[in-house]
Amino acid sequence: MSVKVNIYGTEYPVKGEAEAGYIEEVARYVDGKMKEVADSLSVKSTTKVAILAALNITDELFTLRSEQGDLSGELDRRLGRLSDRLAEGLVEK
Repeated sequence: MSVKVNIYGTEYPVKGEAEAGYIEEVARYVDGKMKEVADSLSVKSTTKVAILAALNITDELFTLRSEQGDLSGELDRRLGRLSDRLAEGLVEK
């Protein structure tokens, strides 16, 4: 599937296996991040804006992965405690 998207004032044809709506949503997100970065810069170099937007998006990804890992670890600990309690209960009967 090929979809035309507009990112930071430039139209790009994007080919992918994902649904058109999803590709457009991702493009809107990237466009929004680039505009957000551009608003904070005095120099509007497209390359600089793109690199800083990519760094911001990557930071979001790494932060979410870390949080997910923390939650997964906590879930594993709780499941372990629950399993231990269940095992103790089964032994007592």
